[in-house]
Amino acid sequence: MIGVEEAIARIRAASSALSAERVALADARGRVLAEDVVAPMSLPPFDNSAMDGFALRANGNAIAAGSEFAVEGEQAAGDVARAARGEACEIMTGARMPDGFDSVVPVEDVEVLERDDAQRPSRIRIKSDAAFGQHVRRGGEDMLAGAVALAAGVVLDPFACMLLDALGVREVAVRRKPRVAVFATGRELVADPWRELASGEIRDSNGPYLEAKLREAGAEVVRRATLPDDVETFVAAVRDALALGVDAVISTGAVSMGRYDFVPEALAMLGAETVFHKLRMRPGKPQLFAILPQGALFFGLPGNPISTAVGQRLLVEAALRRMLGMPDETRWRLPLAEDARKKPGNASIQKAALRLHADGGVRVQPLRGQESFRIAPLREANVWMLLPEDGERVSAGTLVDVLPPSHMQAALLGSGT
Repeated sequence: MIGVEEAIARIRAASSALSAERVALADARGRVLAEDVVAPMSLPPFDNSAMDGFALRANGNAIAAGSEFAVEGEQAAGDVARAARGEACEIMTGARMPDGFDSVVPVEDVEVLERDDAQRPSRIRIKSDAAFGQHVRRGGEDMLAGAVALAAGVVLDPFACMLLDALGVREVAVRRKPRVAVFATGRELVADPWRELASGEIRDSNGPYLEAKLREAGAEVVRRATLPDDVETFVAAVRDALALGVDAVISTGAVSMGRYDFVPEALAMLGAETVFHKLRMRPGKPQLFAILPQGALFFGLPGNPISTAVGQRLLVEAALRRMLGMPDETRWRLPLAEDARKKPGNASIQKAALRLHADGGVRVQPLRGQESFRIAPLREANVWMLLPEDGERVSAGTLVDVLPPSHMQAALLGSGT
């Protein structure tokens, strides 16, 4: 057996970035950038007013309260550039600053002394001192043309897309989605949710779970099936998946030491190279990783639901990040809310929840029901907690590694990428 960190290192070494493709920005949401995006323009593209009020010439100086100005014209949002006329110009929020004006006094800080025939202000007095440059959004203050707007490896979430929309970026280069096949094995599994269960049967929850989580992690699931405990059927299913050009095959069950644990035999028939089988971790000790002859990766996850979930999050997503051209994940480090227990000699990946402590800090709360068959505690879990191999007890306050539910969320606390 090898340790979890060595297993992840071997998976990363066997994984490489997939090819890039150019897609319209509207179709790129949730995808991963394959190339840096350079800003084609500045944001804002021109100096503009942050307030409804009056544009003035301060010329680098403060404007004293009581100062009076003649007002000539107005500038509304969307108006084209024009040279300043007169001493002041009425201006609206977002309107381009007339050339020659450099400061804005809000309408509430102005007393209107005179109005023209159309009842527009023609002379004003400033009620309070105004600083030079106040309430002006400078061109390029948000971003300068030529700067890297988004770096390769960034997920195009709504915030990132908002920036690119503002910059007028129409299409981007993104990594091809990893194509994966998912097979849940076991003659006791029932995939049809409408079928009544016979004695000894259970419903397949691993297959639907993996499909949902893999899509969330940036992959495309091109085949999912529930298979019996039959080596020939399994081998045929894997070969069919390889014919579809998958980058990874993920199976659940049949990787332990029982009579019906046939996956190692199937891999031998396929000519796969097994990289590791069994890790010093709980749950999910009999995790299997292999490389198929065509170069596709194979993950054999244990059949217990939490063992499947842990293997997918910890191992499969390590490969997906490499395929998507993303930097390796950085784990959060947070203090335990209370003592946690584990079996010595194995790393322990546990269901946990982040809790806001009375002092304003965030703590990691271990949850009850850590057995690998227990799904219900996942309703409370919002993170996975990783405890080291040594010892049986980890004391409250100890900093422990924490992973969010998906690697796509790794940067939420600012400590991961």
